[in-house]
Amino acid sequence: MQDVMKSPQARAAVKLALAEDIGPGDATSIALVDPGAVAEGRIFPRVPCTVAGATVARAVMRAVDPRMKVEILLPDGSQARAGQDILAFRGKARSILAAERTALNFMQRMCATATLTRKFVDAVRRRGTMILDTRKTSPGLRVFEKYAVLCGGGTNHRFGLYDRILMKDNHRRLWSGGDPDALDKAVLAARAAFPKLAVEVEVESVRECMSALKAKPEWIMLDNMSCADMRKCVKLCKGTSLVEASGGISLDRVREVAATGVDAISLGCLTHSAGSVDLTLEWKGAPR
Repeated sequence: MQDVMKSPQARAAVKLALAEDIGPGDATSIALVDPGAVAEGRIFPRVPCTVAGATVARAVMRAVDPRMKVEILLPDGSQARAGQDILAFRGKARSILAAERTALNFMQRMCATATLTRKFVDAVRRRGTMILDTRKTSPGLRVFEKYAVLCGGGTNHRFGLYDRILMKDNHRRLWSGGDPDALDKAVLAARAAFPKLAVEVEVESVRECMSALKAKPEWIMLDNMSCADMRKCVKLCKGTSLVEASGGISLDRVREVAATGVDAISLGCLTHSAGSVDLTLEWKGAPR
């Protein structure tokens, strides 16, 4: 799992977030904190969580002050207990205070996504079903949210509209009026336009699945299907296309869906509904 901060998008987002928060300067710290004061501190969760964003928090602190010493005690993907230190740092107190909120804002959301992803991954581990994310991400923050899914043991689906053909019902209606028996022709048209991209087709019935399979797409997405129909489609697709289940699948239902034999389950909730983990930054001793 590559460090997310190697991404140019991530570095640009950190720069923008700091500019948004600090602006021309941290007025409170300038007014009250001695410019020479040095402090040590730590970041830890108040509840158990899967760690994600430790490298981002470190990058935030070093962007504010390259001389700040930051040690990651629990790397991304680790399990943290309540109160267990994730990061420790030492540097100018003003610099730490300027970086604090931006570092925590990134980490608390990333840890929440990783923690929720881990729950789904653990629920289907016995089946070996992949847990996929979606494009339902916060604008401008996709690189962080998809990285957090990896930290939780999940798998990234396509990153954007450019790296996979994924035909949904709205595409099909515009292309052929929604003819359920013409999906193979849509697959062939997509392959002709972008021969190097994998092709995935969303289907809503066994009939549509049979139609798409005639052109052997790499993936078939089963959208809001009953488990009985999913099992039929999995049997039809075996040896031809990989199968993804999608459509409001909850943690309570994910085992049942995995038991149909699908290869993957995609979940928008991983990134749009995960919320935040309660993290805090505290001093170690009194700043000097």
